[in-house]
Amino acid sequence: MNATEALDRSVLPGGFINPDVPPLTEKENVFNKFPQQTAPHEVGSLDEKHDEDIKVTEDESVTHTDPFVPFDNLPDEPRRVLTIRAVVIGAICGALVNASNVYLGLKTGWTFGANLFGAIVGFTVIKTCSKTFSKNFPILGGDFGPRENNIVQTAATAAGGLSSVFVSAFPALYQLNLLDTPKTDFWKIVSLTVVGGYFGFFFATPLRKFFIIYVARELRLIFPTPSATAMTIRSMHAAITGELEAKMKMKALSAAFTAAILLRVVSQYAIGILWDWHIFTWFFIWGNYNNLAINVENWGWLIEWTPAFIGAGILVGLNTAVSFFGGSVLAWGIIGPALVHNNAAFGVQVVDDDPRWANYISFASLGTKASNKDTPSPRYWLLWPGVLCMIAVSFTELALQYKVIYYIFKALYRGTLNGINSIYRARGRHNAWLERNSRQDESNMVEDPAAPEELVKMWMWAPGLIAVIICTCVVMGVEFDMPVGMSILSIFLAFFFSFLAVQCAGVTDITPLTAASKASQIVLGGATKGEHWDVKTAQRLNLLGGAIASMGANQASDLVGDFRVGFLLRTPPNQQWLAQGLGTVVAVFLAPAMFMLFATAYPCILDAEAEECAFSAPSVAAWRAVAVAVTDPTFPIPKSSGIFAIVFAVLGSIMVVIRHYVFVGDRHHWRTYWPNMMCVSLAFVLPQTYYGTAMVIGALPAYFWAKKYPKHFDIYGFAVAAGLIAGEGIGGVINAIFQVAGIAGPDPYGTQIACPANLC
Repeated sequence: MNATEALDRSVLPGGFINPDVPPLTEKENVFNKFPQQTAPHEVGSLDEKHDEDIKVTEDESVTHTDPFVPFDNLPDEPRRVLTIRAVVIGAICGALVNASNVYLGLKTGWTFGANLFGAIVGFTVIKTCSKTFSKNFPILGGDFGPRENNIVQTAATAAGGLSSVFVSAFPALYQLNLLDTPKTDFWKIVSLTVVGGYFGFFFATPLRKFFIIYVARELRLIFPTPSATAMTIRSMHAAITGELEAKMKMKALSAAFTAAILLRVVSQYAIGILWDWHIFTWFFIWGNYNNLAINVENWGWLIEWTPAFIGAGILVGLNTAVSFFGGSVLAWGIIGPALVHNNAAFGVQVVDDDPRWANYISFASLGTKASNKDTPSPRYWLLWPGVLCMIAVSFTELALQYKVIYYIFKALYRGTLNGINSIYRARGRHNAWLERNSRQDESNMVEDPAAPEELVKMWMWAPGLIAVIICTCVVMGVEFDMPVGMSILSIFLAFFFSFLAVQCAGVTDITPLTAASKASQIVLGGATKGEHWDVKTAQRLNLLGGAIASMGANQASDLVGDFRVGFLLRTPPNQQWLAQGLGTVVAVFLAPAMFMLFATAYPCILDAEAEECAFSAPSVAAWRAVAVAVTDPTFPIPKSSGIFAIVFAVLGSIMVVIRHYVFVGDRHHWRTYWPNMMCVSLAFVLPQTYYGTAMVIGALPAYFWAKKYPKHFDIYGFAVAAGLIAGEGIGGVINAIFQVAGIAGPDPYGTQIACPANLC
């Protein structure tokens, strides 16, 4: 999941072609050879001796030895690898992921990265073109190498970004009645997306030199996912076997993609048969509507054959899947029923005109009657522990990187002195104190493989960054009535959290978007209270400011990761930079358009009072909850929920600290069995228990598949998962179009047979 709002951890629908490491460990073992297994994030951990040497393998023909030296022996390519075909194919791949992410994010709050998807699909398409057409054929012809492949992946990553705020902040704005409609506000939304996206784009540019070159070795910034992406691209271009495996992966991906689209589109016409299996409803009907099976159905325990989350289970593995499922059992199988039994939470009758279904109750309402201190629904009661624990866990993970943060700011201070010292030397002056304090240890130097003419010059990005900052203030002031001071505060938060997001991603492979967005909301909430604005104004500014910080941090982190891929593959940074800029053009228009499509097809997304909706939108609930909590003077949280939320958040933080400090060295393997508290917390926010079930359905067979047939799993496992995820996402887009066109199922066409009360 790519920096998901809820999970923060990248999940990449593609797959790593690196048969020399165990399956499901590619990001941890990018620079290690099987059977040697390096624990996740163990290389260069700042919890160990800071100057410890990185262990390397002897066979550089198979693996790479030093993660801070670019790959050698790469195929020759023309100097200009920024081609029309690379940018177009990359943008198309990114657009597919972007569109599917809006659907998947609204469903569950999870989104998926585009870089490996773009790398593998781009390889297959352009490699075919390069072989089919002559070398001099316009646009489509010519050789294809790893650097051009990197351009495809870069464009895909940029085009596939910026969807996260459309499954969180923007729907929350509409649910709180703070904006009009997506159709009337479309160009407002586009303008905000443009300034947020291009802020991340321009700010990521100078961060390349700082994080990829200046402090990478000193802070051991491996960037696991980008490094694995570079290894994948290198492997595909290294030999005939790499190309063959890439083609096998593409066939599996295409088959899964097609099957998932067909299932998602066709199943809407017989949803109770092809998509949702309400097993306990069946028992209830077979028992002549007179047994306790309906009580299990009321809590959402059913099987949904969702390809996306079966595929997600294959990708993330058993720990994440079981943690998510376990959280659902805890929240919706134990705590929720206990709340109702003790009259601490209440349900809503679904059907009031059919006595057979009199006991069919919904416990997932977030309407006005269910969102208060006195008569909360179980979903509203459980929302606060889930949100607070997610925030606490995210901040704890961030705080545990205190050594990295310290060294980052120490290096930033040294770099600033070095810049001042350079100015002194240019004027023929000498300052001993500056010379001494700006000097970097030569053993920590990383040589930039890019020639001076291949670098992105300051005149290329600095004016753009200044212009974006000015435009942000103008857009926020003119379009959303945000005072300049609040806009500047939001921009500062975007700067700060972009910086932290990149360094966290470099060390842990986690982009702390939850911490960034929620911390921004909390800071902005304090600022709005100080100005004594009315609640509606405070909530609007809170959500918009958080959206700016989230977009900036997300885009900057993704694009600096792209520069890491280019560093390893020796891709000219200026050509990567142009590909990023072109890909971002796609994202800033496509993501708002997809949001408007889904909001038009499913208006319940924007209606907090809707009792039934195809999209549960957990990230929307989380953003809305924080905005209400920091701006509403009545603080409408049930006392018992608030107390439990504090206890649960403390427990989540303790669990993270134990994993970080206890399960190290010889005990590191126990991390595999330790619950992922971010996933457990997410289950509290998401009443649809069948997503956790679907992930286990995918993860359990994948575990045994990878264990018994590792080579086979390396070739097909991730590719099948990629096809399932992207296929359902695009199928969801098609369904939304059918809904707008009036030809969707099950209403007006199709059947709801096998659904409770004929309602699915």
